Amino acid sequence: MTNLILCGGSGTRLWPLSRALMPKQFVKLFEHKSLFQLTVERNSTLCNEQFIVSNNEQYFLALDQLEELGTFHNRYLLEPIGRNTAPAIALACMALNAEDIVLVTPSDHLIKDQKAYEKVVMEADILARQDFLVTFGIKPTFAETGYGYIEANGTNDVTAFHEKPELSTAEMYINAGNYYWNSGMFCFKAGIFLNELETYAPEIFLTCKKAYENAKGDGMIRILHEDMLAIPEDSIDYAVLEKSHKVKVIPSDIGWSDVGSFDALSHEFESDESNNFIMSDKHVSLIDVCDLIVIDTEDALLISQKGSSQKVKEIVRRLKKENVELTTTHKTTHRPWGTFTVLEDKLGYKIKKIMVKPGKRLSLQKHFHRNEHWIVVSGTATVRVEEKTYIVRENESTYIKAGEVHRLENQGKIPIVLIEAQVGSYTGEDDIVRIEDDYKRENR
Repeated sequence: MTNLILCGGSGTRLWPLSRALMPKQFVKLFEHKSLFQLTVERNSTLCNEQFIVSNNEQYFLALDQLEELGTFHNRYLLEPIGRNTAPAIALACMALNAEDIVLVTPSDHLIKDQKAYEKVVMEADILARQDFLVTFGIKPTFAETGYGYIEANGTNDVTAFHEKPELSTAEMYINAGNYYWNSGMFCFKAGIFLNELETYAPEIFLTCKKAYENAKGDGMIRILHEDMLAIPEDSIDYAVLEKSHKVKVIPSDIGWSDVGSFDALSHEFESDESNNFIMSDKHVSLIDVCDLIVIDTEDALLISQKGSSQKVKEIVRRLKKENVELTTTHKTTHRPWGTFTVLEDKLGYKIKKIMVKPGKRLSLQKHFHRNEHWIVVSGTATVRVEEKTYIVRENESTYIKAGEVHRLENQGKIPIVLIEAQVGSYTGEDDIVRIEDDYKRENR
């Protein structure tokens, strides 16, 4: 069985903990592990292969967190832009044998009952080998209006899929007893899914087929931007499951949560005596208030009434018009070569702490609007400026003028830590022209 892990995400529902470049599946929320890492561990005992579908930025986060788990041998498919779950799953299935059993799992769900989970996956595997498309229906515990529902006929047969309901409709579903939350997890043969996709969503199938055939393969599958853009955007539910006659549902009581809001997250942690849920690295004291959610990060503070945290997306939408970086990244940003932390950012200058991992190097690049001063705090940096290459050691510095082609490299065995002072009329992250890049990133 192949575990197909979907790693897309915009980082809006748990802002400011999550951001566009650090969506919730990579935030370490549970005993210093992320939801992505828990997904990998949960399915590693059930599957003999893990196939990760991600975008270019999040791929490096996945790679780092897999290395922390000691997991190195995985397959990857990189999407330049997201087109929802139907294309993502189809592109990955095209890389598999038709008879391969695929267990599709989001990377950002929490499942607390491992034994029950293994049991329902084995049940799904049996049905998948009989050429069914299997979905996992979560037994609802309350009238949730934020999930879609699957209606069953008392067995494994699916009667209908239902959109997110009004509260009164959700209460009716709960009382009926044969409605389940749609978990977004699936199990089927790769070839059966592709056949059903070709039947019910032929345009998605054909454009995915073209994109897969044109993909670059350098140890992973990289879909070209123009090919991905040509694929219609649709979910697996709309494209296939709501139309196919091969769909089965496995009722699943597995301690599941999609951790899709701070209200959902608060159920996994203790609140204070006034039912306030607080997440902060500093001490927070509240007086004469109750039922609040308080999320404190280095650069943003969110305070919400419990029951209203679904509205976080509205705040993110508004912030995008005012401050793009605040919704995109934390003060510390992860890159394939290491990290950088913004220490200060004012008009005309920016100060960063940069960490470069052993054996890694930044792209060969230049900037039009800023000069850079580098001061090495620890480690030994190999620096190239134009055609000159030289060593910068601890407590030494160097200077790069605007327009000069340059690169920073760590040829040593310990991380390099340096302070970078940028001075210029513009210090945004998009003032980068990449001339050569080990990680095949575009300019930004």
